[in-house]
Amino acid sequence: MSGGLYILKIMGEYMKNKSLLVLLISLILFNSCSDKKEIQKAVDSIRAEDLKSNISVLASDEFKGRAPGTDGEAKTIKYLEEQFKKIGVLPGNGKSYLQEISIVKIGTDLQSVKAVVSDKGKNFPMTVPKDFVIGTTRFVENSSLNNSGLIFAGYGIVAPEYNWNDYAGLDVKGKTVVVLVNDPGFATGDKNLFNGKSMTYYGRWTYKFEEAAKQGAAGILIVHETEAAGYPWSVVENSWTGTRVYLDAPDKNFSNCVFNGWITTETAQKLFEMSGIDFNKTALSASQRGFKPVPLSSSISVSFKSRLAYAKSNNVIGVLPGSELKDQYIIYTAHWDHFGVKPNVTQGDSILNGALDNATGVAGVLQLAKAFASLPKTQKRSVVFLAVTGEEAGLLGSDFYAKHPIFPLNKTAAVINMDALNIFGRTKDITLVGYKDSGLDDYAEKIVKENGRYVAPESTPEKGTYFRSDHFSFAKAGVPVLYFAMGVDNAEHGKQWGLDQSAKWLKENYHKPSDEYNPAIWKFDGMVDDLKIIFETGYDLSNTDKFPNWFEGSKFKPARDAMMK
Repeated sequence: MSGGLYILKIMGEYMKNKSLLVLLISLILFNSCSDKKEIQKAVDSIRAEDLKSNISVLASDEFKGRAPGTDGEAKTIKYLEEQFKKIGVLPGNGKSYLQEISIVKIGTDLQSVKAVVSDKGKNFPMTVPKDFVIGTTRFVENSSLNNSGLIFAGYGIVAPEYNWNDYAGLDVKGKTVVVLVNDPGFATGDKNLFNGKSMTYYGRWTYKFEEAAKQGAAGILIVHETEAAGYPWSVVENSWTGTRVYLDAPDKNFSNCVFNGWITTETAQKLFEMSGIDFNKTALSASQRGFKPVPLSSSISVSFKSRLAYAKSNNVIGVLPGSELKDQYIIYTAHWDHFGVKPNVTQGDSILNGALDNATGVAGVLQLAKAFASLPKTQKRSVVFLAVTGEEAGLLGSDFYAKHPIFPLNKTAAVINMDALNIFGRTKDITLVGYKDSGLDDYAEKIVKENGRYVAPESTPEKGTYFRSDHFSFAKAGVPVLYFAMGVDNAEHGKQWGLDQSAKWLKENYHKPSDEYNPAIWKFDGMVDDLKIIFETGYDLSNTDKFPNWFEGSKFKPARDAMMK
């Protein structure tokens, strides 16, 4: 073949292939645009007016603060069932939308509380809630403890991986331990001590109660300090002077301490002063390696009565089945419960409506369900919408589900949690609590970037937010989680303004009757923006066959690896 003919043949093949390439690219772009258009229809279904409608109902006085096992719960779960049916979401538990849970409600009779700290003839009668709050997890009507010796056990932590044991060589049987909130890393800021300023699970009050009971202590008092706890004393007061909820237990929780309680920093100082000990100096020493527990010379005697009621509560579960991967699942979660009606309020508002916390999150779940239901083409994986009970009592509903899953955890690719959505306006960022923990971050970052925003880690990790919402129950079980929270880099006013607004709301409204729906000042554009990102992230995850895992070194990875074998 001559050189000229060869060149003409090559050019012909090139033009032919080029045409095919152009056609292929055109088809790809067409399908991409078509898919985006279909997704956009679902995205646009997330509307502020619908959010307002859902929140105004859930946070209304008629729902009486949505306490588990009350008429408020009955109204709440009925409303959620009705909304799921209206949207077209199918029952998630066989033919039912409900997963029933046996609970025990325990309320301390505040008038019956008697507590005296005694030391060498000196007595300090403590009063509720000025000096302390107290309760029991045991299913008994009468609780008492006489002349129980007080021991300061530092942070009350046993953490082998950090080479830390506050109970080393200590016999606390029959004693009452006094411990600090948070963990040693917070006090020192040392990045090499626990997790520095970021709270670990060892810093949570739930852990401290569990460990004290495990060690055989008769009672435990946690010293409250606002910065270390992440919330003011009023939050503790509101949480512990009402009825608390616990999962039913065969041993009636007699493996737990006789009493659990909190004391103010001022009360702690008085107790230590009675024993001739400097509280501030001793508390500081508790954050140093080599700390030894400090027995106080005083003892405490307490007695109180409790009101017990056995009841049922419910997680509410809906599902939109997938197509070819319908036996794999993406779960959206939010807790529907709050604290109900606060007793002993004689003037003013006694209903803790829980508008931001967490009527917003539940409304978000409903909007996401509507968005998925409006897709012209069914997503590959099934999408589950789970509104859980008992979050405010210690993640009870999500913990129960994680231990009694309706849908197999090893078939659950991701759990995406929402708790208190954005009411302050549009932000340039969106917060991922637990950022850089798992491969799920890649999915979130992609969508956030496409929406012209950026992902930020939580601004106050020392508050232990990661351990305070329902995604944590799934993380402990091994399932990778995403917890989207409101950003702070306000598009109009900047980051410091956003931080200030969050801090102001926390101080004035968190777990208080003032957490009410206020359409006059709430802004919904930021909430809608966030929900669109949360939807698109879940949509991407629902259309892949991949199972993202925890990163190496994560304490949750071994459980995930084991279940996936």
